[in-house]
Amino acid sequence: MVFSWRRKKAAREKLFKVQELVIPNQFLCPISLDLMKDPVTLSSGITYDRESVETWLEGGNFTCPVTNQVLRSFDQIPNHNLRKMIQDWGVANRNYGVERIPTPRVPVLGAQVSEVLFSLEDSTKRLNGVGCLELVQKIKKWGNESERNRRCIVANGAISVFAAAFDSFARDSFERNANVLEEILSAMNWMFPIFQHSLDAEARAHLGSRDSLRCLVWFLKSGDLSAKQDSMIALREIVSLDQEQVEALAAIEEVNEVLFRLIKNPICPAITKASLMVIFYLVSSPSSTSIKTRSALVEMGLVSLLLEVTIDSERSTSERALGVFDRLCDCEEGREEASRNALTCPVLVKKILRVSEMATQSSVSAIWKLSKHGKKHEENVLVEALQVGLFQKLVLLLQLGCGDETKEKTTELLKLMSPYRDGLECIDSVDFKNLKRSF
Repeated sequence: MVFSWRRKKAAREKLFKVQELVIPNQFLCPISLDLMKDPVTLSSGITYDRESVETWLEGGNFTCPVTNQVLRSFDQIPNHNLRKMIQDWGVANRNYGVERIPTPRVPVLGAQVSEVLFSLEDSTKRLNGVGCLELVQKIKKWGNESERNRRCIVANGAISVFAAAFDSFARDSFERNANVLEEILSAMNWMFPIFQHSLDAEARAHLGSRDSLRCLVWFLKSGDLSAKQDSMIALREIVSLDQEQVEALAAIEEVNEVLFRLIKNPICPAITKASLMVIFYLVSSPSSTSIKTRSALVEMGLVSLLLEVTIDSERSTSERALGVFDRLCDCEEGREEASRNALTCPVLVKKILRVSEMATQSSVSAIWKLSKHGKKHEENVLVEALQVGLFQKLVLLLQLGCGDETKEKTTELLKLMSPYRDGLECIDSVDFKNLKRSF
C-alpha cells in the first residue's frame, strides 16, 4: 500500500510539472495547437504538423489556414531545423515528463508505389513467388509506417493488383505458394477498411473467383491463427459486396463444416464475429443454394450452438448470432430444431431490449416465426414465452418505439397471446383487455 501511494504521488508531481511547463508558440501547430511531431512548410511559408495540414487539405481546402491565401502548390516541405529544435527541447525538458519526438519517416510517394505495383504485376505473370513476396513485404512495410502511406498505397490501385496476384498464385498451387498468399492476405487486411466496401469490379472478380475462395477456405482449415483471421476477414468483405460471390462460396465443398467448426471451437473473437457474418450472408438469400445451406447448418446443430453463443458472448457477437438464428427460422428444419430446444424462448425473450436494436428485431422476428409454425408449436412457444416475460417486453417495446416491421410482428404476437390471457394474468399486472382495444 505504501509503495502504491508513493507511485501515485510521483505521478501527480510529474503531471503538475508538465502543466507548469510552457511550450514555445513556434513549436505548436496553428491548426491543432498541439506540439508538432512532423513539421512541414506550405507554399505560403507557414509551418504545420503534417497530419493536421493533410486533414485540412483532404477536406477540400485550397488555402493556407493562417493567411487564407490560395496555395500555389500542395507540396509539404519537411522543416528539419524546426523538428530538430523541438526534439532538443523535448530532451532538455524530459524531467517534466516530455518525451523525445522520434524522427518521422519520409512519406512514400505515389510514383514509388506505382513502380513497385508494376513490378508486382510483372512477377505475378511469371509466377515468381520469391520476387512477389519481397515486393508485397515492401508495400506492407510502407503501410505499417503511417496511415498516410496506407491511403497513398490504396489510392494507387494496390488492392486490384494484390487481388489479381492472390488469384493467380491460388490457381497455381495453395501449398507451394502459401507464404506469398499469406503475405498478400495480411496486406489486404488493412486495405479493406480504407475502401469502405467499395471494391472495384476487377478486385471483386479476382477475390471472388473459385480458386481464390477455395484458397481462403483452405487457409481456414489448415492455416495458423493469423492466416485464419486474415482469410475470414477477406471472406466477410467478399460476400458482403455481391450475391454472386455468396453463391460461389456456398458451392465450395466443406465450407459449411469449416464455418461451423470455427464457431463451435472459437479461436479468437474476431474470427467468431466474421464467421457469423459470413454465415448470415450465406443463409439470407432466397436462392436454392441458400436454402440448402440453411438445412445443412441446422442438421449440423447450428441452432443449439447459436443459443449457447448468445448466452455467453459480448454484445456484437450476440447480435450476429441472433441474426443468424432468425434466418435459420425461415426453414422448416430450423423452426423444428428451435422449438425442441428448451433455451429458445428464455434466451430470445431475455435478449429483447437488452443487447441492441438489431438484436431485438432478430429476437422478435424469430419468436414470431416460431409462433406461426403450426397450432401445436404456436401454443407451446407462446405459453413458454409468456412464462419468461415476453408480454412485458413487447408492451415496453411498443412504448419505446421500434421499426415498422418489428412493430407489426410485435402487435401480431400480442394478438396471438389473447387466448392465453388467463395464464398471462398470473405473471403480469397489465390490463390486457384495455391494451387489446388499441389494436
